[in-house]
Amino acid sequence: MRRAWKHSLVGCALSCSQRYKTWQSMATACGYLRKASMKSEGYASKADRLGAEIDITGYTPDRIRNFSIIAHIDHGKSTLADRLLETTGVITKSGKNKQVLDKLKVERERGITVKAQSASMFCEHDGRKYLVNLIDTPGHVDFSYEVSRSLAACQGTILLVDAAQGIQAQTVANFYLAFGEGLAVIPMLNKVDLPTAEPDRAALQIESAFEIDAANIVHLSAKTGLGINRVLPSVIERIPAPSGSIDAPFKALLFDTWYDKYVGVVCLMAIKDGAVRRGDRVVSMHSGTRYEVMEVGIMHPEQRPATQLQVGQVGYVVCNMKSVAEAHVGDTFHKDKFPVVPLPGFAPAKSMVFAGVFPLDAGEFDKLNESIQKLTLNDSSVAVHKETSAALGQGWRLGFLGTLHMDVFRQRLEEEYDASVLVTAPTVPYRVQYKDGTSKYIQTPADFPTAIEIQDKVDAVMEPFVLATLIFPEQYLGAMLELCTMHRGDIHTHTYLDESRVMLKCRMPTAEMVTDFYDQLKSRSQGFASFDYEDNGYNESDLVKMEVLLNGEAVDALAAVMHRDNVATVGRTMAKRLKDVIRRQLFDIIIQTAANGKVVARETVKQLRKNVTAKCYGGDISRKMKLLNKQKEGKKRMKKIGRVELPQEAFLSVMTGSKE
Repeated sequence: MRRAWKHSLVGCALSCSQRYKTWQSMATACGYLRKASMKSEGYASKADRLGAEIDITGYTPDRIRNFSIIAHIDHGKSTLADRLLETTGVITKSGKNKQVLDKLKVERERGITVKAQSASMFCEHDGRKYLVNLIDTPGHVDFSYEVSRSLAACQGTILLVDAAQGIQAQTVANFYLAFGEGLAVIPMLNKVDLPTAEPDRAALQIESAFEIDAANIVHLSAKTGLGINRVLPSVIERIPAPSGSIDAPFKALLFDTWYDKYVGVVCLMAIKDGAVRRGDRVVSMHSGTRYEVMEVGIMHPEQRPATQLQVGQVGYVVCNMKSVAEAHVGDTFHKDKFPVVPLPGFAPAKSMVFAGVFPLDAGEFDKLNESIQKLTLNDSSVAVHKETSAALGQGWRLGFLGTLHMDVFRQRLEEEYDASVLVTAPTVPYRVQYKDGTSKYIQTPADFPTAIEIQDKVDAVMEPFVLATLIFPEQYLGAMLELCTMHRGDIHTHTYLDESRVMLKCRMPTAEMVTDFYDQLKSRSQGFASFDYEDNGYNESDLVKMEVLLNGEAVDALAAVMHRDNVATVGRTMAKRLKDVIRRQLFDIIIQTAANGKVVARETVKQLRKNVTAKCYGGDISRKMKLLNKQKEGKKRMKKIGRVELPQEAFLSVMTGSKE
């Protein structure tokens, strides 16, 4: 018995040893496979992800340059970043390098940059080695908050202009954003190799619009590599080195964050003074919480650990921050027991549009809540407030910078967190001025005052306006003026950038912009017009709340606030659309749209009827009438106790305009 027990122990030990060897060989094979995979993805060195900590303490501020690339959408920012990463050896030169810094799936699918990304590069100029930190920024107006935060970590920027398209609306907005921060601006013309390129005309536009000498403009083609060798020397020579002292107490600006499921919150910081390394204890000035630094490093372009980060450098810090609520973009960090004067931080993003977000399955509310918290950590421009709808249940009222921002956020929720959500129609924040001197901001139609309250208590109802900038070829001037007038726009100025391009400025309600304005702009200009906007305050308007009634009961999720002139058109469209998606019941369903107690449109979904006279073959008509009257009375009783329940598919089809 004892011998058998001894043999079983030996067999168990051998089997454990064999399992360990098998696991070790599999891990080694996986390591080789991972290295091969990384090599095929274009990473120049296996040490970029798997190597030991790198030492960058020798790069003092005079050998560091921090810059970003700003431009209008589709002018080649990400392609230029690819060529710079290839030139400095961060990634290998291969045909597969397309938008390497666009890491999100939504960016790959849409072909646009929606999230600013950082990458550190090492290069040599005039016999000296430099550490150059590049930040690739979005080009669409809805993501301008990403641009403003990125500029806070830079001392200069490259203003990239398409030589074929010339100056566009977002080019102007981004230039003045950088100019307002006091950054050095290096103008560059991209795509000069295209047959349709007109670099001389584009250079004159830059010179006249921004008062920049055309002789200082760098000509290049990011796709072919033409002129790329002039980019980094221009950055080193024309952008100043970061200020600060290595001997001063550690002070850093937190300008971006994201969530990692293994280490928690990862903070991207710009080091303003001093240095930080693993093991240091740092303090958040926003919350006063103390953290122990677990890892520091640079983005190369993926996370690469370093021995320490010091003044002038931009890198990531992992400090055991587990909760997404602890990270505050714009926060100042310092070492424990060494307090510093806080940095100015960032002005909070002002939401331009609001939309309700609800889970399709009420049981997924907690999961969706956690997903929204993690995603807003990576996109701090989204405002989050919880709300409850009688039709859709518990959800959130989210504030966005525009409709594209809203659509991208929804897509990221679905793709990155596997969430199934219903997003209501976008609204804008209105302001109600009461007669007692108080005011209130209205973010949802449910909070809009009733007609009686407006008459007795309200002094004025105001809606937000934007100052829009449109740039387009001269032949579309008439169509653009008509488009702005149709959307209640007030034309301010129109000036000629050159002999063929016009810049039009108009003031228009934000509510008109979030509907179909952008689609009509591209349609009427055949895609040649560009559009940018900025907040321009509030104005008094004749606004009413349009409600949707089903058998006399209001559906809060379909209510909307709009100008009185639009109520009749929108009301008829909404009633017809609802008639197409509501299923027939055993009683009539009356669909009404009303404003200020007055019905503006009505549709009826006819009831389902059983043929109760089918069994009557001849005989007196009174027998048939008796059966029909009995059925009629039953329908009346059913209508009193029956309720119309709109399925979420009906809400979705009404809000998207589909009839499926």
